Amino acid sequence: MRNNEYPADLSNRKQRIARHFAQATRYDHHANIQQQVCQLLLARIAHCHQNSVLEVGAGTGQMTRLLSENINSRQWLINELSKKQLPILQRILPTAQLIAGDAEQIDLGSNHSLIVSANAVQWFDNPLCFVDHSYQRLKSGGQLVFNTFTPDNFLQVKTLTDQGLNYPTIEQWQFALTRSGFEQISLSTHRFDLSFHEPYAVLKHMQLTGVSTNLTLTTTSAPPFRWTKARLQEFESKYWQQFGTQNKEGPPCVKLTYDVLIIEAIRP
Repeated sequence: MRNNEYPADLSNRKQRIARHFAQATRYDHHANIQQQVCQLLLARIAHCHQNSVLEVGAGTGQMTRLLSENINSRQWLINELSKKQLPILQRILPTAQLIAGDAEQIDLGSNHSLIVSANAVQWFDNPLCFVDHSYQRLKSGGQLVFNTFTPDNFLQVKTLTDQGLNYPTIEQWQFALTRSGFEQISLSTHRFDLSFHEPYAVLKHMQLTGVSTNLTLTTTSAPPFRWTKARLQEFESKYWQQFGTQNKEGPPCVKLTYDVLIIEAIRP
């Protein structure tokens, strides 16, 4: 029997993603970097008055809230993977049309003047296809503003576990945008290095923000990554050896890197 929290056509992988984020009940409290990313995206929106705004992968509504407070639009269409989030999003934007489902598969309309997506596209099965889909959904003169992450994102954990999402390179994004027909393309990176008092705290942070090492595998042939006591001990030892550092006037710590890629473009 399928869980009615998810649309009927949601793949098993997308259900796992939605479930992990639904279990991250304190996401907004711990997702400080994601909130800063939303502010960066908001600053790149060219016009505060819009005809039709589409937000893809709204999640807990961090970006939705900023949009509702700073952007005026005649129409709003808010997409989210899980039905469970819809009441929260509706309270943030009571006039919005909400649609639950996989943004790679469902009809999200056309002739939008603005498409925004915060901290979501990296979870797509084919992230680069988001560019073509967005071009088709925008009207002439419409703006696309979204973020993803570079291959250096979570580089410490990726180095030690060989687990992680396959992030397209900046060059691949540039090519996809140009090929689709976008103009006034801008890509910028923003690096954030968070400090933690021990490697285990890094894993806890990732869990509290909806990410886990056994979720990030994009291939279906490999077995899921599982933590064992021995694997965790080795992870902690190597993390200290390779990525340990000293805070100014503080105790030793380890770092976790977020490498954010902000993308904006206009459909001519």
